[in-house]
Amino acid sequence: MTAAALLLFLTAGMSLAPLPTGVAVGMDISKLRQLARKNNVSCILVFGDSSVDPGNNNILPTRMKGNFPPYGLNFFGGRSTGRFSDGRLATDFIGEAIGYTKVIPGFLDPALKKADLPHGVSFASAASGYDDFTANLSSVISLRNQLKYFMHYKIHMGKLVGKKAAEEIIRSSVVVMSMGTNDFIQNYYLDQTRPSQYTIEEYQNFLITCMSSAIEVIHKLGTRKLVIVGVPPIGCMPLVRTLMDTTSCYEEYNRVSATFNSKIKHTLKALGPTLAMKTAYVDAYGIIQKAIDNPKKYGLIETSKGCCGTGTVEYGESCRGLSTCKDPTKYVFWDAVHPTEKMYKILANEAIASLATDLLS
Repeated sequence: MTAAALLLFLTAGMSLAPLPTGVAVGMDISKLRQLARKNNVSCILVFGDSSVDPGNNNILPTRMKGNFPPYGLNFFGGRSTGRFSDGRLATDFIGEAIGYTKVIPGFLDPALKKADLPHGVSFASAASGYDDFTANLSSVISLRNQLKYFMHYKIHMGKLVGKKAAEEIIRSSVVVMSMGTNDFIQNYYLDQTRPSQYTIEEYQNFLITCMSSAIEVIHKLGTRKLVIVGVPPIGCMPLVRTLMDTTSCYEEYNRVSATFNSKIKHTLKALGPTLAMKTAYVDAYGIIQKAIDNPKKYGLIETSKGCCGTGTVEYGESCRGLSTCKDPTKYVFWDAVHPTEKMYKILANEAIASLATDLLS
């Protein structure tokens, strides 16, 4: 039984998620779903940080959580799920566009049902990074441990659908990896350990080695389609602007982001053929920078501060219970670090286009 046939069996009596509105500008979603079926795309599997964590941190002994208001203000039912935004994340929109689910659940979500496993999960953990030391600083799930959870996922899938079918579903999955920001703003620029060991360029190369090792692990575990999301323009985050006392983006941090992204793209180009993996790169830096430089094009207005509180320093715990702006859809940032659902939707457009062009064509 093929992965596609198995999914048809598992979803018997269910309908695909309705075609989303306003998710992918310039992309025919029905065509994307046809491509996904043609390529037997089974699910989305996610590794990363708060940009793709749907709430795995909720059960951890860490302050890096977003499972309280005003987070989730525009999520289904206004629920605070643990997503660091007012609504859904880019990976949720990708899952909806492919057609199997409107949200990608967290693997550690106590409400996760076994029947949900074949449609994809996220192993991501807010405040994590390519460097395991980054996760240790905040007591969250390191990339190494996210990969271990993936191994557990594979075992659970084997028990659910049989070993052979599980391997085929994993082989037909699309892996999304989105992290790296915390390695700089929560680690290198905040703690003295890594700067005492590496120059900034050496640290970037170290992170690339960590990323490459993780890619090799997921390849050995059976995945063959990979999307890497580059780091955003870190210097444009409201928190960074405030700390650096500048009204414009802090260019030194942006240069570091751009250089690191170049290294990611170069590595992907080399690893793809070596591992016989189809790979795609999502230019989060370019997308967010374009939105900041030309907000009207995207229906945005506020680009320099977040929607929560003053919008200049609050994120996570410091955002708890604060008042918010009237219309988050006009903002790039939800808090002083993380994008709004509107911005994540814009990011999803690019990811969906990359899926169609680089992975499914």
